[in-house]
Amino acid sequence: MSIDDFISKERNRILEELFSLIRIPSVSAHQHRQPEIAQCALRWKELLLEAGADVAEVMSSNGNPVVYGEKIIDPHKPTVLVYGHYDVMPAEPLELWVSPPFEPEIRDGKIFARGADDDKGQSFMHLKAFEYLVSTNQLNCNVKFLIEGEEEIGSVNLEAFCSEHKALLACDTVLVSDTSMLGLDTPSITTGLRGLAYWQLELTSANRDLHSGIFGGAVANPINELTKILAQLTDSDGRITIPGFYDKVEEVSDKERELIAQIPFSEASYKQNLGIREVYGEKGYSTLERTGIRPTLDLCGIWGGYTGEGAKTVLPSKAFAKLSARLVPNQQHEEIMELVSNYILTLVPSYLDLRVTPLHGAESYVCPIDSPAYLATEKAYHEVFGVRPLPVRRGGSIGVVPVFERVLGVKPILMGFGLESDAIHSPNENYPLDLFFKGIQTISSFYKHFS
Repeated sequence: MSIDDFISKERNRILEELFSLIRIPSVSAHQHRQPEIAQCALRWKELLLEAGADVAEVMSSNGNPVVYGEKIIDPHKPTVLVYGHYDVMPAEPLELWVSPPFEPEIRDGKIFARGADDDKGQSFMHLKAFEYLVSTNQLNCNVKFLIEGEEEIGSVNLEAFCSEHKALLACDTVLVSDTSMLGLDTPSITTGLRGLAYWQLELTSANRDLHSGIFGGAVANPINELTKILAQLTDSDGRITIPGFYDKVEEVSDKERELIAQIPFSEASYKQNLGIREVYGEKGYSTLERTGIRPTLDLCGIWGGYTGEGAKTVLPSKAFAKLSARLVPNQQHEEIMELVSNYILTLVPSYLDLRVTPLHGAESYVCPIDSPAYLATEKAYHEVFGVRPLPVRRGGSIGVVPVFERVLGVKPILMGFGLESDAIHSPNENYPLDLFFKGIQTISSFYKHFS
């Protein structure tokens, strides 16, 4: 049976099994969702066994459970480790969803639901490719699955899990489908990810909220002061002003910048899709360079005082902000966290108190494009999409990817099948059915070329 015949015959069952995962609101950021986290892990175990895994179990970690499965056909043959995550981002604001976020709905040839792409849809493609190969006796290498439940909160416990179970997870390559392609007809393989550093700031003035008429003008307003501090972190050219921030930034060669310039990209379409009038970023770099090879520093949230309906004349006691930096090769997130924290503290007036709390971070990652696993991936995309995939560095971060390199000694392959239009992390997340099934075909093809 061909992979096309398998998909045609099992299409409805495949989708219903995927929907059984999506219907579980496994939001790792919400502590009250712990029962759903456990339920989703158990469902993955069931699906792994049904697909042909010889072993599947829900394993404990220092945080949410990890699902492990394997099929070892010959210890002397190569081993592929498939990584995915079953946790999802919060669905709020719920009122912006056209259909309920945890009740998958097919519209316009797409699955609409939280997790449709990130990462239940993309992870599930690997399971179905595995099932096809097992059921048709075409699997000719060993396969292991590692499905975690904390990726959306930084995979904070996965490194310890991998270190503890290093022998169990031993492999020749790791496949990760949690990234995107350039376009539906423009396949690409992510060859680099930026690292991440994330902080929360809490600026305090008085010991309580004050009447803005009685105290305004006599007591510092922490919201006003926090915006002044944050405004000093970047200049008018989009460069970060923190001393030492760029010291270890990898300067990409002119040759690689020329290759980036050849990547199909329409700035007009980019602006239209985002509803913006102009692109903005560090002076001297293109949009693709700004999101792939340059570091950034951004406010992810800022709040304080009264934000409810109507007016309340209050001078707030506190102001808060969340700050993130995307990092490039050679920038270690621990160093950047300390560097940024120390510098911000020098900007605080003596009459205010600032608490800087590092939340989480991740290292950057660069993948070689001449390894056997990469070349097999390249051939698989070419076979299914009809064109050679482009190697592209992306701006996001996946904390566990450098962990695999550091702990297991393996360079992961980022064979993502998402699109920027899939609205991951946003209301109305979606995933094209055509791309979902092409992903299953491509993954199946990978095993043929890799083995």
